[in-house]
Amino acid sequence: MSEIILMSDAKVAAVPVEECGDPLVDVRGALLTDDRKQHASGGAQFHLRQGVLGRLLDAQALLPDGIRLLFVEGYRPPALQRRYFDGYSAELRAQHPDWPEDRLRSAVGRYVSPPEIAPHSAGACYTHATNIDAKARTHREILGKALSEAGLVNYPTEWWHWSYGDRYWALTTGAPTALYGPRHA
Repeated sequence: MSEIILMSDAKVAAVPVEECGDPLVDVRGALLTDDRKQHASGGAQFHLRQGVLGRLLDAQALLPDGIRLLFVEGYRPPALQRRYFDGYSAELRAQHPDWPEDRLRSAVGRYVSPPEIAPHSAGACYTHATNIDAKARTHREILGKALSEAGLVNYPTEWWHWSYGDRYWALTTGAPTALYGPRHA
């Protein structure tokens, strides 16, 4: 795909989901995890669908010696994602009371994914940014090659955001349905 499609785009929401029932599993012990920041999910961020963890382990095996994946955040409960989305929406609405609802939703969707689409954060740090140094670019290329080979897709406005089985993955790969819908743990 040459155009960047945001998580908040109606094309993403239009992808049907055929939930496969893959369980959420704790990645601690299987991957190096970053537990430095306090997270409002009570540890849920260290969970992923079992199939996604398998793909991350496959990707890690493809990395050069001395390089490992650092897992920061996976699952985010829908209620928490709703809180983040609504909070940022209220903040932008206060700053721009004249914006119509569709413009507000699009602006919010650049930084916080709509809960009904992808219960995870968004942000603007483009994968192929030109204002990063050569070392960072090389690391992104290594990461991208390994994760792509393992079947994950990158959300191009976030170099760190890779997914498998969700609506965004289905849209970008041409899969007829997403494998995973929102999960209430």
